[in-house]
Amino acid sequence: MRTFTLLTIGLLLAGCMVGPDYQRPAIDAPGSYRADSQPAIAQPESLGDEKWWEVFQDPVLQELIRTAIEQNYDIRIAASRVLQAQAQLGVTRANQFPTVNAGTDVSSQRNPKISGSFPSYEARTGEVDLSVVWNLDFWGKYRRQTEAARASVLASQWGRRAVLTSVISNVASTYFTIRELDLELDVSKMTLAARQDSLRLTSVLAKNGSASGLDVRQSEQLVYTAAETIPDLERQIVLQENSLSILLGRNPGPIPRGRKLTEQPNPPAIPVGLPSELLVRRSDIQEAEQNLVAANAQVGVAKAALFPSISLTGTAGYESFALNNLFSHAQRAWNGAASLTQPVFAGGALRSEKRLAEAQKGEMLLTYQQTIMNAFQQVSSSLTAYQKDREFREQQELLTAAAEDADRLSKILYQHGGTSYLQVLTSENNQFAAELNLAQAQLNERLALVQIYNALGGGWQ
Repeated sequence: MRTFTLLTIGLLLAGCMVGPDYQRPAIDAPGSYRADSQPAIAQPESLGDEKWWEVFQDPVLQELIRTAIEQNYDIRIAASRVLQAQAQLGVTRANQFPTVNAGTDVSSQRNPKISGSFPSYEARTGEVDLSVVWNLDFWGKYRRQTEAARASVLASQWGRRAVLTSVISNVASTYFTIRELDLELDVSKMTLAARQDSLRLTSVLAKNGSASGLDVRQSEQLVYTAAETIPDLERQIVLQENSLSILLGRNPGPIPRGRKLTEQPNPPAIPVGLPSELLVRRSDIQEAEQNLVAANAQVGVAKAALFPSISLTGTAGYESFALNNLFSHAQRAWNGAASLTQPVFAGGALRSEKRLAEAQKGEMLLTYQQTIMNAFQQVSSSLTAYQKDREFREQQELLTAAAEDADRLSKILYQHGGTSYLQVLTSENNQFAAELNLAQAQLNERLALVQIYNALGGGWQ
């Protein structure tokens, strides 16, 4: 009988798991990214596999990123979510095991004399017991719940990595923006100083009759055009520094500077690897897949609720009216029970819960597929942006050089009476605008590099 009981319990423990086992959905990944100038077979490595300190080589920027990794609130909140998911996994997994409680009870009672037939008496009782309640996981309900909770832990971990990648990209982008604004500010200050010298010279020429009052007014326009950009650039720099301070987990304040924008490395070609590798490198894709795994397991939980639930209960201990013999053999007490409960009628709630779980799984599947499509699109778009921003920057360099030469020639012609000061005004404005546009083009090229690195899933390794 004991052997039969052990075999029965073993069979109940083995049970079965209803519901679908997870299978990764088939994904139609392209053979290469659009705008990828190199064949995928020729570039086994990817920029996304590199560490962030290998991509961003400015020592000051590296220190800022390290500070953000340690202090950024979004990263710390994401880490807290991981701890919550791990704790929830422990709570859920405990449902697979028996619940054991131990207790003791000691009481003393004295009743007064009521009559001669009912004299007074005292009674003392003691009880020590151990109770066990075990809901057998015959249909795999609790194992499916544990599977879902474990997937949620992995999803939270990948979510933290996605936040980490985003923060690193935002720190780098904001830092490059600050350095570009610094460059514009330097150009504006040098232009203002040069135009103030030109205004003084024009004023002297006007006093000697070699220039007109119109020339002086036009020279003043050049000075004011350069001067008005300086406070606006200073305002933008403060705003960007405040934004970067928040990313660093600090109160708003100044940001240290490292290399100039033009000294930041910009590789001519970027390896991107195979698109299929993006499925395991991008944190958001991994997070979406783990959410799908959890939703798939919840379908099994909902399906198991349609089947009978089996539970075992038992209590064993000692009970006595005399404390001095509480633990004697004769005072032993025990009881045990097994129950099976089959849902019969719940107004369609259980089947509705099953349909709800299946619909949620369908949503997670679509979200997973959409995340992958968005990832392919982001890589292709960032590659195109990087290539075209590089071409634009190269053309802008030629335009700036031509504008500088035109400004030099217009001043020579004006000094020899070959043109009016209006031509000098136009040439200087064109040169100033070209230099500012060149700084913006240099920034766009580096921001596109950050976008490619982020789109390829780099930064969290």
